[in-house]
Amino acid sequence: MTDIATLMNTSPVIPVIVIDDVADAVPLAEGLVAGGLPVLEVTMRTPAALDAIAAMKQVPGAIVGAGTVTNEHELDQALRAGSEFVVSPGLTEPLGRAAIDRNVPFLPGIANAGDIMRGLDLGLTHFKFFPAMAAGGLPALKALAAPFGPCRFCPTGGISPDNAAEWLAFDPVLCVGGSWVAPRGKPDPAAIEDLARQAASLGR
Repeated sequence: MTDIATLMNTSPVIPVIVIDDVADAVPLAEGLVAGGLPVLEVTMRTPAALDAIAAMKQVPGAIVGAGTVTNEHELDQALRAGSEFVVSPGLTEPLGRAAIDRNVPFLPGIANAGDIMRGLDLGLTHFKFFPAMAAGGLPALKALAAPFGPCRFCPTGGISPDNAAEWLAFDPVLCVGGSWVAPRGKPDPAAIEDLARQAASLGR
């Protein structure tokens, strides 16, 4: 199984995906992968999410994980659906230990120094900075990262084509999470591929 660091280094943007209709899952994934964004985070915010994860797994080249995982039960649901990694909006010790026990690449959300220290106590060094803009933006992450040299981050929340490159220019940031590359609703695969291609070129 690929580790979380490798996944975060695969492409500069991880699409944050909300699926309402499972029929939209495969066309969306195909467009994203074709455009150069193979790591796909399907948020568990809708009833279609688990079926969407299973469907997207059939797309060649797609690396599919679950987002918005908040407890051990949701973690196990995501793994049964075939998730190859798990993303959480926050970090609790029970969820962190469950992810470690199941040996799944895990990207927990952090917003302050206490969150990072809790993660380090569990042996985790890679985190989602969330909600990135509401939590103080790039200046806040720069201040947070300073005392925690080994830590690496994926800012998510308020990231857009207008500010993504600035985040990616900060060395501890390996990638960003963004919903703009996967607009909610019925996908236009050609338009999705174009958005993905532009996003994949960021940070180069």
